[in-house]
Amino acid sequence: AGTMAVATVNLRAVTSWVGIARLFAIVLSCIAFSLVASTGDFGNAYGTWCMFTWCFCFAVTVLVLVLELLELYPKLPLSWDDFTSAFSMLAALMIFTTSVVFPSIFISSPCSGSKCARQAVATTASCLCFLAYALEVGLTRAKPGDISSFLSTVPGLLKVFEAYVACLIFCLLDTYTSEAGLQWCVAVYSICFIITLLIIIFTIGRCLTYIPCPLEKMLVGYNALALMMYITATVLWPLYSFRGKNRPNPCDRNCWWDKDLGVTFLTIFNLIAYLVDLVYSTRMVFIRAP
Repeated sequence: AGTMAVATVNLRAVTSWVGIARLFAIVLSCIAFSLVASTGDFGNAYGTWCMFTWCFCFAVTVLVLVLELLELYPKLPLSWDDFTSAFSMLAALMIFTTSVVFPSIFISSPCSGSKCARQAVATTASCLCFLAYALEVGLTRAKPGDISSFLSTVPGLLKVFEAYVACLIFCLLDTYTSEAGLQWCVAVYSICFIITLLIIIFTIGRCLTYIPCPLEKMLVGYNALALMMYITATVLWPLYSFRGKNRPNPCDRNCWWDKDLGVTFLTIFNLIAYLVDLVYSTRMVFIRAP
């Protein structure tokens, strides 16, 4: 007699703390983009980014939850723990950025009327959605000594942070062709972004085993090199960007001064990230726990 294949359902995918955090993220992101869509006011680049963030995080989280619920993820040719850790970190960063950008661009003061109320509720839902993803990051982060999945460790999560901050820097870059110092800074951002992104992709795709040199020591060397490169960019970018230039008055939303100032702060953020990354990766390699 033939036997019928029965789909396996893993209820822990929705009843565990991680699953509950994902369910909250799905509901809250859906509330956010639904309310903003109902206002019809999201037409510019900032609004498009916010809507993309909510919809992207909603769709991928639903996919992750379905794959875990039906236990289909082992059939995928990737490291599932690394993928989910990287995505939850990326989603937390994207939602955090959106939760700051959306109210600052679209909510006017004084706030009144139905449209403004929906925008305010959407912002609140977005902030709570960030907390849900941050909770998932905290719950799935590898404990000290556990290196089963690299992207769930502190250096792995920092890799996602470094790549995301570099993307924000690229979005703010405006005019930099006239100065050699600024061209070097853009080269620093680009080189470090590409290498960091390759590390993330190779980790998720289980390709790191094909690298012919010790991975941990290679990462320590790369982090040290990236740190030194970012130190030069932290000095050169504000030096060449603001030397002999005053802030325009008025300085509108697309003002070059504000963009260059944003690049300056983001460069400092990535400098700190690479420093912490170097410290953690060095401890993982050279300081073994008993």
